[in-house]
Amino acid sequence: MDVELVVVAESDKAVLANLVQLYQHDFSEIRDLPLTRHGTFTYAYLDHYFTEPAREAYFIEAGGALAGFALARGGVDEAGSWNVAEFFVARGHRRRGVARAAARLLFARHPGTWTLTFDHANAGAAALWRQVAASVADGPVTEVDRTDPVPSTRLRFRVA
Repeated sequence: MDVELVVVAESDKAVLANLVQLYQHDFSEIRDLPLTRHGTFTYAYLDHYFTEPAREAYFIEAGGALAGFALARGGVDEAGSWNVAEFFVARGHRRRGVARAAARLLFARHPGTWTLTFDHANAGAAALWRQVAASVADGPVTEVDRTDPVPSTRLRFRVA
């Protein structure tokens, strides 16, 4: 299946906001994400992806269809690492290699050091990210377990 990353134009911010709602709905099974009085979830950083040059927003397309999104941030530490801030593939596109392909495309956009964090309660993410990081890493993948704000693991690796 042909997978692509497409830069989210500001004119498509509402589409991204809709996908973020689906992402947070899925994520609410493992994190305490309260609904607002309007029946939506709050995501405080959406506008930042259209105003800050070190943030990038992409739609994930599979076979020409919208399949999810990836949000990345640059310069997150003293080494100038890139970070996978949020990553979502809609349920109908899961377990078909879409996430792996999209993640590889994302990492290829910025050779250098990358970090990402996944919740311990998200077994699917743990398997995906360990496998993808190992497949793209130029050298070792380091893992650091964290407990604050939630039990999670941070991966750090270099992409050539």
